[in-house]
Amino acid sequence: MPEGAAIQTSVFIPQGTLLAFDFGTKRIGIAVGNTLLCRANPLITIGDEKTDIRFAKIEALLKEWQPGALVVGLPSNDDGTPHELTALCRRFANRLKGRFNLPVILLDERYTSLAASAQLNEEGIHGMKQKTLIDQYAAQQILQAYFDEPAAGMLA
Repeated sequence: MPEGAAIQTSVFIPQGTLLAFDFGTKRIGIAVGNTLLCRANPLITIGDEKTDIRFAKIEALLKEWQPGALVVGLPSNDDGTPHELTALCRRFANRLKGRFNLPVILLDERYTSLAASAQLNEEGIHGMKQKTLIDQYAAQQILQAYFDEPAAGMLA
């Protein structure tokens, strides 16, 4: 490489606030964090609602938090192959990108629900009491994984 030549990277690393999504057909968990502290926090779970209501709530969160990018957990089987939610999740990510004109980063979300459940257990929240929280805690796991290894993400 010639002296003084810039090294180009394909890794997109946004700055500022990020929102992360654990997409599901019944619920969407959302977490928030920022690149200064690189720490994710659970935020909210959007319940089993119609698509237009879900996106209205997401739009309100985007106005409130003004993120520089969105991170969406991409589900797959244990061996990395796609499963029934993979295509739906990609569609959700593309809709976020199209509606809100923000960069959307996809990140492998395998085992985030298990990690979220373990975290809730450590906090003394067990069984059915986890139902309303587990998705936002899974989103926290997704966002924290991105902060820990941004190169693992890929643009939608």
